[in-house]
Amino acid sequence: MSQARNHINWCLNKAKKEGKKHRGLVRTTVNLDEAKSHLSKSEHNLKAIYYFSDGGFSDWSASAAFYTIYHCFLAILAKHGYESRNQECTISVITYLKEQNKIEVEDKFVEALKYHEEIKSSQENSVIELREDYQYGTKKEIDNQNRLQKIINLCLEIIEITKKEIYKKS
Repeated sequence: MSQARNHINWCLNKAKKEGKKHRGLVRTTVNLDEAKSHLSKSEHNLKAIYYFSDGGFSDWSASAAFYTIYHCFLAILAKHGYESRNQECTISVITYLKEQNKIEVEDKFVEALKYHEEIKSSQENSVIELREDYQYGTKKEIDNQNRLQKIINLCLEIIEITKKEIYKKS
């Protein structure tokens, strides 16, 4: 059994123990309406990236970028019959669906939501680290506009991929 599958089992058990307000993963019926709602939220978050940046609050653009990608992942999960309330569980399901060739999502999107302690160069596309740097740090502006644009491009790309994934026939 793959590492992702093992983690999914842990996530499913965690949710069972916690009940309705779980912080894990639940198997549900395929829910295309929920998938579309997450996609819509992702597009809303993308607009927030621009809004914050244009308004002098680009530090908040980092959080909006993280949630743009995360809601795309939640849309894909809903399409495949999962509900997640845990980032690591969400990433494990995306990884597992990739391993099973059920979705076509490049590793760079999964990597964008993971921590990269060992490899400094991987941090360039780490949206989670950018979000945490600005959410918990004191800087009020993202000073590297090229990095912000790369993150925006990543968000635009995952939204298009998510549209294809949730609308394709299973």
